[in-house]
Amino acid sequence: MKSIMIKLETIEDVKDFVSIMAQFQGYFDLASGRYVVDAKSVMGIFSMDLSRTLELRILETNEQEKEILEALEPFITDIP
Repeated sequence: MKSIMIKLETIEDVKDFVSIMAQFQGYFDLASGRYVVDAKSVMGIFSMDLSRTLELRILETNEQEKEILEALEPFITDIP
């Protein structure tokens, strides 16, 4: 499992993020504290507190990790 911190600040960011995630096979979760949702679910993401930085957990990627990280670069942040 790989974990990265991301920030989704606008509705467009959420739509773009879900669109990117849908391109990849594998299991991806978004976590904020103890709350966890499917990273491919628009409704799940909108139920989260988007004012906070979110943790993307890449659980299984079929060795596409590099491509995923490149596609998500605009959303990646180092701030927890």
